[in-house]
Order: sequence, then C-alpha cells, then structure tokens
Amino acid sequence: MQTILLVDDEQRMLDLVELFLSPHGYKCIKETSGIEALQTLKKEPVDLVLLDVMMPGMDGWEVCEAIREFSSIPIIMLTARMEKGDLVKGLNMGADDYITKPFDERELIARVNALLRRTSEISNTLITFNDFTLDTEMYSFQYKDQTVPLTMKEFYIIKALISRPTKAYTREELLQVAWEYESDIEIRAVDSHIRNLREKLRKAGFSTDEFLNTVWGIGYRWS
Repeated sequence: MQTILLVDDEQRMLDLVELFLSPHGYKCIKETSGIEALQTLKKEPVDLVLLDVMMPGMDGWEVCEAIREFSSIPIIMLTARMEKGDLVKGLNMGADDYITKPFDERELIARVNALLRRTSEISNTLITFNDFTLDTEMYSFQYKDQTVPLTMKEFYIIKALISRPTKAYTREELLQVAWEYESDIEIRAVDSHIRNLREKLRKAGFSTDEFLNTVWGIGYRWS
C-alpha cells in the first residue's frame, strides 16, 4: 500500500481528500501544518505529498522548498488561486504538479495515479550517456564528479533529451513526456522546468552553453 502525506490547515479538506483516496488503496497521513509535515517526512516512509499552498505560518511554497533540501519525493501542490505566477512559483520551488481548488475527484485520482505510476515504472538502474549519468533511484543527474538532484518532471525531461541528444523536442512533446494524462497545464510550464534545470546545472558547474540548448521556434534539444 502506498502512502500519501496530506498537508492542509483545514481538517475538512484533509478528510475529504482522504475520502477520495482511500477507496483506491492509498494510506493517508494527515498533517495540519508545514512543520509537522516536515517532521513526518523525516521519520515516515511516504510515496507522495499533496501540499496546500495557503497555510498560516509556514505556507506551501516554503514547505515545498524545505522538502527539496532533503528529498525528491513527488509533490502535488493544491491551490485555490489560478494565476500563472503561482504555477511558475511552484515549479521553481520544486513541485512536480499542481491542482486548482475546487478540484474534481477523478482529476485528483488521475494525477496521483500518473505520478506514482511513473515512480514505480522507473527501475533502479543507471542510465548513462557519454560522461553523464541519470540515477533512476535517487532522481539525480551526474556529470563526472558533479551531482544534481532532480524533481520527477525534470528527470523525465532530461531522460527524453539525452535519449535522443540531437533531436529537437517541441514543448508539446516534452509536456507529454512529463505529464502523461490529459491536462490543462500551461505549455510554458515546460519553459519553467528548463529554466530550473539550467540553473541547477549552472550551479553544479555544467556547461549550459554546450548542453540543453534552445531551438528557436521549436523547443529544446540536449546537444
């Protein structure tokens, strides 16, 4: 049985989401604050986090950023706001996906299932290309002695790019790589992930001028 950590300051929402998830075989751990959620993650085995954005004290953005300091666990943000800036902010903080409240039960289940299915389908092997290595267990990307932790969306994008390093992927193709279900995710979400990847690679000393190139009018390619 897979375990999902639900984080929301409203007990009613926690109970509702648990009601949606439990019939599908998911065990739910419910926390009403970011601090408690972080403590739980450090001591309990959890497969995915459903994280509300608007919480008092430590909000969802801060919690997401704190989680990414020690874990690459899949994170879905729950937000009552619909501004594109919220999507970009969530991706920049390391979120893998987001759902806008009020949401449909079927959409919630579809997104949770898709994200967890992607996790379980990735075998614990290393994928290598020249001097680059993708660690499918740790969701990290390594070049020689430099290692970069990746979110799941970043992992899928880089995996596609290095699998066919000279192919120019359109944004639509990369969106399909990262989100396998039908979705109204803004196409520019791909650009946000690419910016995050470039920043991570740059900080680790990778040559972003040589790799992860923009193909103007089309999308991106690795080299």
